[in-house]
Formats: sequence, C-alpha cells, structure tokens
Amino acid sequence: MASQAHSRPAESLAQKLFATRRLTLELAEPLSDADATVQPFPEASPAKWHLAHTTWFFETFVLRDHVPGYRAFDDRYAFLFNSYYNAEGERHARPKRGMLSRPSLDEIRSWRASVDEALEKALPNLPPAALELVELGINHEQQHQELFLTDILATFAENPLEPAYAQADAPACFATEPLSFHPGRTGIVEIGASEDAPSTKLGTSFAFDNERPRHRVFLAPHSIGSRRVTNGEWADFIADGAYRNPALWLSEGWDWVQSEAIAAPLYWNDDGTEFTLAGRREIDHAAPVAHVSYFEADAFARWAGARLPTEAEWEDFASSADANLGNQLDSAGAVMPRPGGGMFGDVWEWTGSAYLGFPGFKTAEGAVGEYNGKFMCGQFVLKGASCATPRGHSRATYRNFFPPAARWQFTGLRLARDD
Repeated sequence: MASQAHSRPAESLAQKLFATRRLTLELAEPLSDADATVQPFPEASPAKWHLAHTTWFFETFVLRDHVPGYRAFDDRYAFLFNSYYNAEGERHARPKRGMLSRPSLDEIRSWRASVDEALEKALPNLPPAALELVELGINHEQQHQELFLTDILATFAENPLEPAYAQADAPACFATEPLSFHPGRTGIVEIGASEDAPSTKLGTSFAFDNERPRHRVFLAPHSIGSRRVTNGEWADFIADGAYRNPALWLSEGWDWVQSEAIAAPLYWNDDGTEFTLAGRREIDHAAPVAHVSYFEADAFARWAGARLPTEAEWEDFASSADANLGNQLDSAGAVMPRPGGGMFGDVWEWTGSAYLGFPGFKTAEGAVGEYNGKFMCGQFVLKGASCATPRGHSRATYRNFFPPAARWQFTGLRLARDD
C-alpha cells in the first residue's frame, strides 16, 4: 500500500484528513447503535466497525509509531479492530464482527475524537514518513466510506421492514442512450501510475502500490462501449432466459447460479422494484445495472455478442477522462446509480483481467505492505468509480478488485469487442 507523490503543504493534508474524518461521522449520523452493530454476512462489516477500524489505522501507524509517548485510547481495541494485518498480531475473527455489541457507537465516536485531537496536535511535527502514512490513511478511510454505504445497504436489505438509510429524490426521466462502440488504441501503450517521485514524498499524485510500476502492454484492435449496460438491457437478458442457459456461463459461474438460485441482480424483486439506500423503488431502466457479479457480467457480455474489456483496454480508453466528473459521493446520503454517466461514477466496471501484480511489483515494507499484494489470487479487476466512491478518490490507474461472485458493491459493466 505504498504511495508516491509530490510535496505539498502539511496544512492541505490536514484539511483533507479532517474533511475525510468528518464525512465518515456524517455517514453514520442516521444510524442507531443497533443499526451500526449488525453484520449482514461475513464479507461485510458493521458500520460501527468501519468507524473503529479507520481510527485504529491512524492510531496504530501514525500516532503509536511516530508520536513519542503516545498512549492508546484503549489497549483492547487493537485486537477488536485490526482487519488482516498479521504483523500487528492476533485479531477478532472477521465473521464475528457483528457480535461486538461493545464498545458502543458513542464510545467509538469518543475514540475517534480523541485520535483526531492527537493527530491535529501531532501533524505540524510529524516526519515525512509519518505524513505519507497520513495520506495513506486518508485514502484507506475513503475506501471504507464506500464499504460503509454498501454494507449498510446489505444490512437494511436483510430487514423485512426494508428501512431506508436516507431519502432521495425521485429519478428523473431519461431515455436510454443508444449504445455505440468506439475504437480503442492499438499497439504498445503504457498503463499504471507513474514513477516520477520517490515514495517518501507527499503530493497530489497519490497511488496505491498495486497501481505500480507503470509498464508497457500491447493492445490488439478492439472497441469499447460508449456507456455501461443498463437495467433495461439486463431485464431483456433475464427475459431471454439467460439465467437458465448454461451455454452462457463459465463453469464455476453456472455452479454458483445453480447453488445460490441466482436469477437477477442483487436487491431486484420480481415486481419490477429494487431495494436501495432510499428504500424500495421502481427499477430505473435507463440507469446502469448494479450489484452484478463478474460471473453475471461475463455471461451478459457473451449473450450480447461481446466481451468484457481488459484492464489495459479500459485504463487506456479512460486515460483522458476527468475522474472527478460523474455521479460520485460528495456528502452523506442515499446514493444510487443514475442514467447518463461517463467513465467514472455510478458503478465500478468489471474487467476480464485477473487481479495480479504488474511486472516488477513490490509490496511496501512493514504491516501496510499487507494491504494489496497478498490478495492477488482469485480476484478480478474493476475500474472507474461508483456512486459511493468519494469524489477525488479514483483515477484511471486505480485497481479495485473483488472475487468473481461478489455483488454487494455497486458493480456493473461496459462491453467491449474485438475488431
């Protein structure tokens, strides 16, 4: 999880740090202690845990390691809120995070306030290595803000009362944009984050270690869809019996469909509605389809006579797009995919590329090096950003990744084809 970036004033870093920390608290504001404690399934985490884990990250890697004399708020919290950093010792089992009725949500808020106060005092005197970890922690917390929303959506979906996390405006009426295909570049191109600064420098060109090194790849002739696949097109896929046609599916995907009785995107009902952060709503057929797995995305592409783009094709195609545009997270609320988006926002897009290290990839030293590299097995790359991604967090080189059956995230697809 090493980062590389250009120097910038510590004041700017502090502003970004505390704006990020505030947004996390604002996301939690609508929740009761009970809401924040529930864990809907083992791969998701309680909202309360997200607030605590991101605080543990700063307390451990910045305050404990770089502020002389700092004492932990509660020595027991390290065991409870470490995620998977083996170098940090034993930890509470992930599938049992929902059993942590204590500490309470208010106690975790108090811990956050204490850590934030300590960070504010320490920032002016932190060495460059610690400031780099602060920047790393900001980006880490932004990732958890997205997980916070997708996990609370999964939590409320398990409740027969189907409570709304927040209210949202009714969708505007949009006609579905016609799908066209645009030729991508052919030949040798470069992908990945640049190596233009040593890893001990701060700046605006932050990147995770899995985005490096920048390297050359060869692209065969291909075209990429002008927009994402929509809910309306997915309804046609269902109506054509695609979930019952084994010829469309990878073997493992077909086994998954059969064993899990999959027949539609997650949160869809047979009555033409879907469950959202704003409660149950009519499916917007012009909006990008969301909450589909890699298996489903791959089957849809085959049904449509196309394929998923590779990571390199997608990244090169999006390299000139503004990653700050599109439907992304700006403030706490009931986010959802909307029609008419560009390359970034609304839904993460599955690619056909396995999540592996780039040629010459090296993990960062120490515990933070466990963040990305050890998950490079059995997962696929997603590109872009979603409606729950904090604006400014993503970029063309960003590499999101999930197992092929995962679909509780805002995940969709864009088609590609060979020319």
